[in-house]
Amino acid sequence: MYIVTEQMCQDVIGRDDAFTAIEEVFGAMARKDAYNFPVIREAIGHADALYGFKSGFDKAGLTLGLKSGGYWPGNMDKGLTNHQSTVFLFNPDTGQLQALVGGNYLTAVRTAAASAVSIAHLARKDSKVLGMVGAGHQAGFQLRAAAEQRDFEKVVAWNYHPEMLDKLGAIAAEIGLPFESVEREQLGAQADVIISITSAHDALMMKEWIKPGTHIACMGTDTVGKQEMDPQLIASATVFTDEIAQSISLGETQHAVAAGLITQDQITSIGHVINGTHSGRSSDDEITVFDGTGVGLQDLAVAAAATRLAVEKGIAQDISL
Repeated sequence: MYIVTEQMCQDVIGRDDAFTAIEEVFGAMARKDAYNFPVIREAIGHADALYGFKSGFDKAGLTLGLKSGGYWPGNMDKGLTNHQSTVFLFNPDTGQLQALVGGNYLTAVRTAAASAVSIAHLARKDSKVLGMVGAGHQAGFQLRAAAEQRDFEKVVAWNYHPEMLDKLGAIAAEIGLPFESVEREQLGAQADVIISITSAHDALMMKEWIKPGTHIACMGTDTVGKQEMDPQLIASATVFTDEIAQSISLGETQHAVAAGLITQDQITSIGHVINGTHSGRSSDDEITVFDGTGVGLQDLAVAAAATRLAVEKGIAQDISL
């Protein structure tokens, strides 16, 4: 059995590796070669924390396992990331534990890879302005990954706490993109691609603010009650997701579905676009939405890649007896 630490994951997994792993597992899910098990996510009644399990099995990649962890909102004050998790990988032939893999960096990089995959397959090719809604820990990962998918010329951003935007602006400067802090209405009017990555429980972006042809990656809504988008906006768009069952139960579409504005039949797994069985965007004026709820198979895919690369580089800790 191997132990792959947080530092090892950072040493071996880059954005290209994460993008490939996520794209492949989304494709496998759409082909029914991989499936997620029901999510367990509960408030533990201590430290305002949410804790749970995401698990699944990828028959194509022979990856079986789970991610255990959650969200501790007070961690930032302690110098820690709010999201804390560990991935357990098992041998699908025997059930034996194969690896324990640090999940914090991988959670951030796989979430960013998911939105990047959606941009690659759904955003207009001539997209020039990237809009960022949210400026927390994961926003930087999102910005770096998104910037590689289109020839963006500018980043516009909004956050509840504007002082947090400085870190995001520094990343934009590092990759050579002008950066501007704007109000949400201005962001919607300017952005060709919007990434929302917040923990909001109310709509942050309204339908009337979004211009035709925009692609929106909703990456923050992963729990019942969370919300980032106006349900009317969701209803007016062509909607894609990582997994439909999770999207309608705890993802961004939960509110539009509950209000009767859309049905699950109007939501498409992005894996079908990746596999070429759905055309994706149909016009330059179409608004597309990707509801990135975050599925266990994403974590397993990047953890399996990290383990393989760490073993190949000789840095994984082998504790087999």
